[in-house]
Amino acid sequence: MNELSLRDKIEEAIRTIYDPEIPVNIFELGLIYKIQMLEDNNVHIYMTLTAPACPAAGEILTEVETKVKAIEGLNEVEVRLTFDPPWDRDMMSDEAKLELGWL
Repeated sequence: MNELSLRDKIEEAIRTIYDPEIPVNIFELGLIYKIQMLEDNNVHIYMTLTAPACPAAGEILTEVETKVKAIEGLNEVEVRLTFDPPWDRDMMSDEAKLELGWL
C-alpha cells in the first residue's frame, strides 16, 4: 500500500469532522472550498459554513485547524472562512445528499 500524500491525509482528517446539526462530514457537505498546498508544506484551507450565523462556527474552524495541524509533515496551517460563494445544497456530494434523503 502506498503512503498517502499530505493532501490525502488532510482530506482524511477533514472527513472526521461533522457539522453538529447535520450527520454528514464537512468535506462531503461541500464546506471545504479549497485546500491549497504551499511551499515548505504549509497549507491554507478555504471553507464556509452552512449558514453565516452557524452557532458552531468557532468550534468547527478550531477542529479543522487542530486535526490538520496534527498531521506529521505539515508546518503552518491556516483555515480561512469565506461566504463567497454562499453555500447551498448543490455543493454537497451525492453521497451526502443520499445520506440525508435529498436525492
